[in-house]
Amino acid sequence: MTRRSVRVLLLAFGLLAFPFNSPAPLIYRPGEGWIYEPVGGVGKWQMTRAKDQLDVAQAAFDKRAHSLALKAARRVVKVWPLSDYAPQAQYLVGRCYEETGQDERAFREYQKVIEKYPKIAAYQEILGRQFQIANLYLGGKWFKLWGYIPFFPSMERTAEMYAKIVRNGPYSEVAPQAQLKIGAAREKQSNFSAAVKAYELAADRYHDRPQVAAEALYRAGLAYNKQAQTAEYDQSTAGQAIATFTDFMTLYPNDARVPQTQKIITSLKSEQARGNFQTAKFYEKYKKWNGALVYYNEVLLRDPNSPFATEARERIDTLKKRTQTASK
Repeated sequence: MTRRSVRVLLLAFGLLAFPFNSPAPLIYRPGEGWIYEPVGGVGKWQMTRAKDQLDVAQAAFDKRAHSLALKAARRVVKVWPLSDYAPQAQYLVGRCYEETGQDERAFREYQKVIEKYPKIAAYQEILGRQFQIANLYLGGKWFKLWGYIPFFPSMERTAEMYAKIVRNGPYSEVAPQAQLKIGAAREKQSNFSAAVKAYELAADRYHDRPQVAAEALYRAGLAYNKQAQTAEYDQSTAGQAIATFTDFMTLYPNDARVPQTQKIITSLKSEQARGNFQTAKFYEKYKKWNGALVYYNEVLLRDPNSPFATEARERIDTLKKRTQTASK
C-alpha cells in the first residue's frame, strides 16, 4: 500500500470516528433571498400552513421587521397562491416595499394584488395607495435604475401609473383625480395636446360630478392656451381654447374662475387679431391684395376693439380703392 493510500484511509477513519455537526446551510429562494435553514427541518419563520405563515408575516410587519415580513408574505404567495390568505400576503408585500421607501416596487406589487385578487376587501385602499405613490413621482421623485440607483424623473412613467389606477377602477374614489393628474403630467412634458385629451376625457367621463367636470374643462382650456403661446403659434389652437373656455362659462356660469376666463378669452382674441394682422401685412407686402383684405377683415371679426382694428379698417379702405382702380 502506498503512502498516499494510507493517508486517505486515515482521513476517512477520522471523519467516521469523530462526527461533528455542520452549520446550517445557506439557501437561496427566489423572492426570499439568502437564508440559513437547519438540516432536516424548516426555519423558525417558515410554517407549514398558509394561515400560520401569514400570521408570521403580519406579526413581523407590525413590529416593523420588514425584511422578515417580506420573506414570510412572499412565501405565502409562492407556496399557497390559491389560498384565502394569498391576497392579504400579496398586499403585505406591497406594504413592506412602501414602508421601506421602495415606492415604484410597491406600486407594482399593489398592481399584482389588483390583477390577481380583484375581490380583496382592501381594493379601494390599494388604489388610494397607488395614487399617493404616483403623486410622489408627479412631484418630481426620481425613478430608480434596477430598483436601487436614482436615475431620473419621468412624467411618461408617471402618467402610465395614473392610467393604471384609472383602468383598475374607472369609477373609484380616486379615479377622477387620477385622470386629471394624467393631464398634469402631460403638461409637465409640454405635451399640451395629450394633456387636453386627458382633461377632455375626465370632463366627459365624470360629467355627473360637476366639480370634477368643471375642473377638467377649465384645465383643458388652459392647456390649449399654453399651446397657443408656444413658438409654433397656431390660430386654430387659440380658437379651440376660446371655444373650450366658452363651454366652461356656459356650463358653469357660477364658477369663481369665470372672470379670469373672460380675461383669458379677451387676451386670446387680441392675439388672434394680431396674428391675422401680421398675415395681412405679409400678403400686402407681396401685393396679394385680395388675400390681405381677407385677413384684415379677420382682424375685425376676431376682435373689433383690438389695437389692430383701427389700422385694419384703414388698410381695408385703401386696398378696396386700389382694387377698384385696378379693375377699371
